[in-house]
Amino acid sequence: MVSIECAAQTDDVLGEVPLWHPTENALYWIDLFKPAIHRLDILDRKVKTWTPSEKLGSFALRAEGGLLIAGRNGLSLFDPSDGHLEKIIDPEAGNTENILNDGRCDRRGRFWVGSMNKMMTRASGRLYRFGQRHLDVVAEGIWVPNSICWSPDDRRMYFADSHLRTIFAYEFDIDSGTIGHRQEFAVMESIPGVPDGSSVDSEGFLWNAVFDGGCLVRYAPDGRIDRVVPLPVSRPSACTFGGPDLATLYVTTARFRLPPEKLATERSAGGLLAVDVGVRGLPEPFFAG
Repeated sequence: MVSIECAAQTDDVLGEVPLWHPTENALYWIDLFKPAIHRLDILDRKVKTWTPSEKLGSFALRAEGGLLIAGRNGLSLFDPSDGHLEKIIDPEAGNTENILNDGRCDRRGRFWVGSMNKMMTRASGRLYRFGQRHLDVVAEGIWVPNSICWSPDDRRMYFADSHLRTIFAYEFDIDSGTIGHRQEFAVMESIPGVPDGSSVDSEGFLWNAVFDGGCLVRYAPDGRIDRVVPLPVSRPSACTFGGPDLATLYVTTARFRLPPEKLATERSAGGLLAVDVGVRGLPEPFFAG
């Protein structure tokens, strides 16, 4: 029996990118559109929210404290103590059509972030790697980047193009931070919705939040569907393992463009879900810059 509860109802338009901070015993996540940065202290269950000066795409926890933010104006450092954003670099400078979307750090502290056409009219997105204040383009021709995460042995990087309803697996070299051959890992054919954010558990299985599919899907390392976990919302957006023992799967959700009659039946839409799936996760890497 899977246990599901709403850990925090923040009425997010599009909640995304939940990340567990082990030393703070807290979970961070964002609302792309309000915009908002949330922090849930799991001990007192209190939520603190900041309102940044720009819409967001993703973020990473920093080893030196604070957050690395990927927003509409590029990459910035965020200081929660005063809410200040310090701009670093804009990967899409001069390109008014593209915005930054999903991003994640690898286990060497490099931040990988994808861009996309904000009107979703063409595959103009790119995948960037940012580390030691150096930015590289590693892939192009992307519609909607999502699901960036890595296998436990760091030999595979997962990446989804939600528009194509496909999760890909790249060969990955952790030392050089380079990707190699790409192959289809999972193509969503039998399940409605599109693949959104993902997380890999300690057994090497990938958990994916299916936007407009109302469920989580657990994929085996060979791409086989291992489990489908129905959720009380139709638009889960991303997931990560958290809690002191990394045994809770936290899931962000969206109210984005849901009609009133749908919202009336989805009381947890826009909230943060806590799901007990009976497996533990892996520690979240910090951005090294």
